[in-house]
Amino acid sequence: MTTSDLPQSPQPPENAGELQVCIVTGLSGAGKSTALKVFEDMGHFVVDGLPASLAADMVGIMSRPSMGHFKGIALGMDLRQSSFLDEINAALNSLAAQRIRPMLLFLEAEKQELFRRYATTRRPHPLEREGMGLDAALLAERSRLRPLREMADLVIDTSRFSIHDLRRAIQKRWTGGKGHLRAMRVHVISFGFKYGVPREADMVFDLRFLKNPYFVESLRPLSGKDKPVAEYVLSSAGAGEFRNRLIDLLLFLLPLMEAEGRYRITIALGCTGGRHRSVAVAEELLQALRQADYPTALEHRHLELG
Repeated sequence: MTTSDLPQSPQPPENAGELQVCIVTGLSGAGKSTALKVFEDMGHFVVDGLPASLAADMVGIMSRPSMGHFKGIALGMDLRQSSFLDEINAALNSLAAQRIRPMLLFLEAEKQELFRRYATTRRPHPLEREGMGLDAALLAERSRLRPLREMADLVIDTSRFSIHDLRRAIQKRWTGGKGHLRAMRVHVISFGFKYGVPREADMVFDLRFLKNPYFVESLRPLSGKDKPVAEYVLSSAGAGEFRNRLIDLLLFLLPLMEAEGRYRITIALGCTGGRHRSVAVAEELLQALRQADYPTALEHRHLELG
């Protein structure tokens, strides 16, 4: 056997020191699945039900170029593994050898609240397969996971949490670092009123008060993505002030919405045909929001129809 035949250890990502790695665990029924969805919405690669022994391999996958757009990785683990505590300790040691220090999030809830949740979902507790009743299973799990709870970087009691409360708590902890994109994702749409207002829009702004390049013969074939059209639209009376006030309004509102646990908002900008004015202002708004560190996507819905 040559050295090439031997199993190769996973290689740490090049940005191992910066990669966000979170292990989400805790009491069954305390909200692990919901927490993982929050990490997914924040741009993390998420794996649930992962055997702890595979943690280092999954983190190693983040070194692939195709994974570069993810902000981090969140791994959901629970007591369904018979040797869970031993394996998670081994996984943490393996990650430490790769210079990776994962954050450990532990979720818990009061016993009566867990009883209520299990009664609502009618799903069995993982330890009930060992012949325990639900009451005994909850007590045994809490006892077995006590060492893991003591190791946790953050313990969240979700007994009185709504889904939005849990989202806010996670966003506050994992998006507070300087230089990271905000959790709130913004989708900007330009459209033409003659083709219909986007139904998914949370906010709609009517730009038909702006000077219309359609009536300028040299500009008509162009779109708001072209510099001559953008300059024509944004230099018209009131356009500059509108642009500044719109950006100020959004930069005031978005943090308030983010604080309430929202993670996505759609802003629609409309003109008559969706080709000139709305496109020019949408392009301006895209740049302003990205400069403010908001992950922003832009869609020109009716550009080719206008």
